[in-house]
Amino acid sequence: MALIAIAADKGAPGVTTSSLALAAVWPRPVLLAECDPSGGDLAYRFPHASGGQLDPRRGVLSLAVTARRGMQPDQVWEHVQKLHGGLDVLAGVTNAEQGAGLNQLWGQIGKVLASLPQADIIADCGRLGAEGPIYDLLAEATTVVLVTRVGVGDVIRLRDRASTFAAATESRGRRGFGAAVLAVAEQRTFASALAEVQHVLRQGNVRATVIGGLPLDAKGAGLLNGGMGGKLGKTPLIKAAQGIAQQLVHTLPPVPVSNWPGPPATAAAVQPHAEAGQPAPGRGARGRHHAPQAQPGEPYAAAPQTQFRPVAQPQPQPQLQPQPQPQPQSPAPAIPGAAAEPGAGDWAAHERQRWRERERQQSGGAG
Repeated sequence: MALIAIAADKGAPGVTTSSLALAAVWPRPVLLAECDPSGGDLAYRFPHASGGQLDPRRGVLSLAVTARRGMQPDQVWEHVQKLHGGLDVLAGVTNAEQGAGLNQLWGQIGKVLASLPQADIIADCGRLGAEGPIYDLLAEATTVVLVTRVGVGDVIRLRDRASTFAAATESRGRRGFGAAVLAVAEQRTFASALAEVQHVLRQGNVRATVIGGLPLDAKGAGLLNGGMGGKLGKTPLIKAAQGIAQQLVHTLPPVPVSNWPGPPATAAAVQPHAEAGQPAPGRGARGRHHAPQAQPGEPYAAAPQTQFRPVAQPQPQPQLQPQPQPQPQSPAPAIPGAAAEPGAGDWAAHERQRWRERERQQSGGAG
């Protein structure tokens, strides 16, 4: 279907968070691929759908081994794993040394991912440096999104990186291939910040267009990355990601009806009893979020902008669920080391227990 590569120039503007957020609300079948040559960390941050850990050896690394011998796009699913919550992922290399070993294969990996017929690929490509092998993968992408903060230095580096990207892809046969820009900014200055970024890019005569932005939402990012304590779907980060996802999808080629509802049954190799298009037994509403069925005469049925893709249960939820953690038996103290006070629901029982102890002591004294 389509390969959407997401990258940045320098610092930590939020490439991985942006990739996760977009994949969580993507309105078509989607696979999240870690293609950062410096190494990914999905395998260490999120649990497998079965409750265990992801296998760091299964993903881009095992795919590259297969690619050396030649492979068909459908074989990608043999290297895919499923996160708790249902998101299909292609885990990345674990360090820069492994990434360097794939220098001659990034282009081939990009070509295979871009040819995958059953799902769009959102590829987290990390930070871009000087012209190098990862640009072979970017040249195969349908769309490249550069993530940036809106500080002066950030925008100037973005302008220079966008120019390098355009020259690198042109040398690989992609003439006129410009990047999309996703700005990360404070909500209160959103509109002015996006306009300023576009102004700087236009002044530099750079082939790059600002498509929107994501808010600096620490709580939303924490929930998305496995934290607890809130509803992910109601956060500003996810709400903004839905709009960006819809905007990107409308620029992509339509999906043939025959490609729905998504990946083949081989994608569920880690879930032997799962059928294509159905959640694994026992997971119910927490299973895979499926794209809506295409209707006759429509290229694809996009999800409403304000909702996630339908799931097995009627209550919509984002695709990626926080990592389960044991619940404390009592509210955590606000100050480290302080004792937790009884909650409101325990107060009456607490008082009754004190009254019984006082009655017992009085009875013993009277006897």
